Amino acid sequence: MQEVLVKVYPSKAKLKKEDQLAWKIAEIASDKAPLDDDAVEMVINRIIDNASVAIASFGRRPVTTAREMALAHPRKKGATIFGINSKKKFDCEWAAWANGTAVRELDFHDTFLAADYSHPADNIPPILAVAQQSGCDGKSLIKGILTGYEVQVNLVKGICLHEHKIDHIAHLGPSAAAGIGTLLSLKTEQIYQAVQQALHVTVSTRQSRKGEISSWKAFAPAHAGKLAIEAVDRVMRGEGAPSPIYEGEDSIIAYVLSGPQAEYRVPLPNLNEPKKAILETYTKEHSAEYQAQALIDLAISLNKEIKDFSNVKNIDLHTSHHTHNVIGTGANDPQKMDPKASRETLDHSIMYILAVALEDGKWHHINSYTSKRANKPSTINLWQKIKTFEDSEWTNKYHDPDPTKRCFGGKITINFNDGSVISRELEIANANPNGKKPFKRQNYIEKFKTLTDGLIKETESKRFLKQVQDLHKLKKGELYKLNIEVKSKFNKKIKKNKTIF
Repeated sequence: MQEVLVKVYPSKAKLKKEDQLAWKIAEIASDKAPLDDDAVEMVINRIIDNASVAIASFGRRPVTTAREMALAHPRKKGATIFGINSKKKFDCEWAAWANGTAVRELDFHDTFLAADYSHPADNIPPILAVAQQSGCDGKSLIKGILTGYEVQVNLVKGICLHEHKIDHIAHLGPSAAAGIGTLLSLKTEQIYQAVQQALHVTVSTRQSRKGEISSWKAFAPAHAGKLAIEAVDRVMRGEGAPSPIYEGEDSIIAYVLSGPQAEYRVPLPNLNEPKKAILETYTKEHSAEYQAQALIDLAISLNKEIKDFSNVKNIDLHTSHHTHNVIGTGANDPQKMDPKASRETLDHSIMYILAVALEDGKWHHINSYTSKRANKPSTINLWQKIKTFEDSEWTNKYHDPDPTKRCFGGKITINFNDGSVISRELEIANANPNGKKPFKRQNYIEKFKTLTDGLIKETESKRFLKQVQDLHKLKKGELYKLNIEVKSKFNKKIKKNKTIF
């Protein structure tokens, strides 16, 4: 690996593009690195994972909205939309918009956490859509996805966005643009310009994940992917970008992040070194913010130890800075304690999540979030008794430089009215690569079958699983086979209000 020092330079310094982070990214995106077998297999796992959650969210309102917008942009040789017959094609940027929203809606696909956080599988919808419209083959798609993961994971390691209240899609725009550049075998110069353009247009604030969280949380990465596609198209037509986008005196670092005196160090693979960052990422067994994964596992295991929930006096969760301040009581969001809050808010409330998982001894991507479930009196009572605390030990574990030691869990202490106490901790989610039951190919397939059960035909399920596992064999023009059609009864025309599209 190489480490790229990134800092601000005055315009008069005339920083060479070869010394800029965007160029370094473009270089690895345009190199001739061999494929790592394990990384290729993980690409297949994540395509299965994305398809699972996208189909499971097919009927949800934000997904329906995004899909209806995309359906208004048909294209004879375009890209497919999850759930829709594969013979129908659409403009790739709109297919990416619809599919990206579907993938993100349930907060149920993969994650990577370091200096910042991310959902690297958000790279797949835009790269796949361009691959379909451009008639690429399976091997090219694999290379593009590996670049997307490589860039996003390493940006997340080196540059923290959330401390400046910037949404993490600012790392997704550049990574998706770089991945598309690899997919299409673009020149380093073109990818360099596309990365800069994509970053410039995808900087937004974290208000999308604060307070009353709206459906924009699902739309945000889809929007970044769509903008990345458009950025690549523009540079393929000969257009340039604001430059240097990271290091300029009026750049992202200078006036959005840590300022003119800041220095960042971003790791990147050496030229022609296999791209394996995807192997550092992890998917979700439960539909909730990743920091809740280990805590859901822990709460489920504690369920059998609590005989009388009315005897619970209070519950303290000692955890990392991020968990406490983003999904815990440290966020100071009253909406996180409100039974009438949106699903998007509840899946970012560890207090609600713990209350339900403790009571039910299980977790379900739909049933655990229904209005009826959130308004259950015993749940509300338990929910209000939960408080989180930042613990430096857990924060240090969260940021451990060794990814095999990095932990996103916490310690739950339950105090009862009779004076008894139950205290348990779990460092790593069961499904994490370093957990008790790491997800393997069969787990991804089981997740797919569970989430798509009843929504697609069994023949369609078998066909997709066969095609995706033979991804490297798919020829040019065959990537539409990675799409999935839902049963006709679920794909009815939606009566809509007057709209633009």
